[in-house]
Order: sequence, then C-alpha cells, then structure tokens
Amino acid sequence: MPSETLWEIAKAEVEKRGINGSEGDGAEIAEKFVFFIGSKNGGKTTIILRCLDRTFSLVLVLDLSKPNDLWPTMENLLQATKSHVDKVIMKLGKTNAKAVSEMRQKIWNNMPKDHPDHELIDPFPVPLVIIGSKYDVFQDFESEKRKVICKTLRFVAHYYGASLMFTSKSEALLLKIRGVINQLAFGIDKSKSICVDQNKPLFITAGLDSFGQIGSPPVPENDIGKLHAHSPMELWKKVYEKLFPPKSINTLKDIKDPARDPQYAENEVDEMRIQKDLELEQYKRSSSKSWKQIELDS
Repeated sequence: MPSETLWEIAKAEVEKRGINGSEGDGAEIAEKFVFFIGSKNGGKTTIILRCLDRTFSLVLVLDLSKPNDLWPTMENLLQATKSHVDKVIMKLGKTNAKAVSEMRQKIWNNMPKDHPDHELIDPFPVPLVIIGSKYDVFQDFESEKRKVICKTLRFVAHYYGASLMFTSKSEALLLKIRGVINQLAFGIDKSKSICVDQNKPLFITAGLDSFGQIGSPPVPENDIGKLHAHSPMELWKKVYEKLFPPKSINTLKDIKDPARDPQYAENEVDEMRIQKDLELEQYKRSSSKSWKQIELDS
C-alpha cells in the first residue's frame, strides 16, 4: 500500500483536530504547523535556515537498556541525518556562502580554541545532543558493561562535538534534560557541570570532555592490533560490538540515505559530495595517526 503524502497527512491531522476540538471546551490548540511551499530553488531552504538557525538542533535518544541495538541505531540515524544536512548545506552554500560559514562557525564555538583535541574531532553539522534513556535499567548492568557503554558514548559524543547525558523517569534527571532543551531552543547559557563517573548518570556538555580523559578503548592491548580498524571511530565500533554484537542489524536498513536517493539527484551537488567523501577519508587517516600518537603518549 503506497505511503501517504505530506498533504494527506496534514489533511488527516486537521480533520482529526477539528473533530476533537468540537467535543472539547473550545480551548485553543497549542501546537501549530508552518508549511513552506513554493517554486523549486526559490529560496525556501534559505529562509528556513536563516530564521531557525538558533533552534536548528538534533537530539538523539538511545535506549541504554538495549546495548546490542545501541551502536547500529546511533550509526544509522547519525549517518542518514548527516548526509541529508550536508546536502542541504551544500545547496545553501551555492546561494548563500556567508550563512553556511556562520553555521559552521557556531558549531566550532562549542570547542575552546585551545582544546587539545581541536584537530582530532569532526563536529556534527548541527548542534547535537545524545541522550541515553532508561538509566534506571542501565545502572543494574555489570560494571564492565557499563564501563564500555559509557566510554564508547563519551568518545562518539566528543568526536562529534556533542553533549552527552543519561536520563530516566527521575524528576531530577528530567529537569537537567529540560535545561539542555531550553538551551538549544532559546540560547540559554550552557551548564558547566560535568559528571563522567560511570557509576552515576553521565552529564557532559559539548567541549568539556577530552580523548585524554576518556582513555583508550576498553580492550587488552594485544587485541587492538587484531581488529584492523582504519580510524578511531571504527576501532571503538569493533571494540563495542565485540562485547555487544548487534541483534537488530537490519532494523534500520530501510532508512534511505537522502544523499543517495535518485529523486534528489543533482550533478553539481553529488560531485561535491564525492569530493567531501574523499576529504573525509583523508581526515580519518590523519586522525588515526594522531590517535595512535595519543595512545603512545599515554
């Protein structure tokens, strides 16, 4: 059965709200939607990005109670989102290079210029917050399992210049999360508090962690060489999946990569994407060398 179009979904939502509203007390509906429609390449994306540049953020929620699904869920969603955002930004750059430059600068502002890992990270194209949910279940895991999950998520979050925090049904933890969401939405000053203790809910604001504090992947030194990783990210993935083999590896297989979708094909943009992929591979090789140096120094 064919999937519904955006118009059909919107129409059904309006009809549903109309029915519910007629049975209520006449209270005004709080949620509102704005659709941008218009000519192709008419500037819709530019307007949206320029008007929403202060609240355009991504919050990734990962279920800590299902560690075997954690990495594939995180990897697939971040890759699909990054591909789409990169393509939108590249398209915007063709007409408004200044806006793109400002967006990239804001992302790097989360990382102090004198941070020791400044040359080793690859910030996500939009502000990113990673939330580990169901901490109440996670806290009962064996110590070694909690250690691997905590260190792995710290590495991923720091590599992408993201904030990382754990939460549960606890009102105190939810209050912290609410503060982070308010910061993303309204530009409130970021919290300077930090908790990296694996025996407590992690709370690490972007830019406050470091690879030195995170340490090397939790695996015996004589096993690292056997993993044949080409980048630090791949090394952490192999170490993580050695302890938590993916059980639902096909769960997110249907998620399309917009950058590869034929219906969005644009020769100039696709050529730029290929060039970016090559540059990224070069960056990974450079980062891998730097990471090995860090391990030798430690």
